[in-house]
Amino acid sequence: MLQLATIAASVATKAAASVGAGAAGTAVDGILKAANVAKARKTATEFESMFLESSLDRLTQSEGTDGPLGENGTGGGVYRSMLTKEYAGQIVKSGGVGIADSVFREIMKLQGTPMDGATGAKG
Repeated sequence: MLQLATIAASVATKAAASVGAGAAGTAVDGILKAANVAKARKTATEFESMFLESSLDRLTQSEGTDGPLGENGTGGGVYRSMLTKEYAGQIVKSGGVGIADSVFREIMKLQGTPMDGATGAKG
């Protein structure tokens, strides 16, 4: 009789665990989806920042030895690259130019993830 009770308890525990795992699996799927959306948004924002940095760097380059930032030596080039990186970061922080949104939509499309309410979520 004791063995029957042990078996019944074991079966009940496994059944409860599988029901709980189904609910937990749904919650985990939601968390993973949110993490993927956040990671895609971050990647798109980093891409926009890199693109703007490259564009701004090209704009601030000079042909001679005395450029717009007084780059008489190696220090001027380093200063210019740091300045353009900060400019690009500030442009992205203030809303960017729209590249990140387009890249984000394409990433989500490639992943096959529906974007229910995720289009305007910046983070």
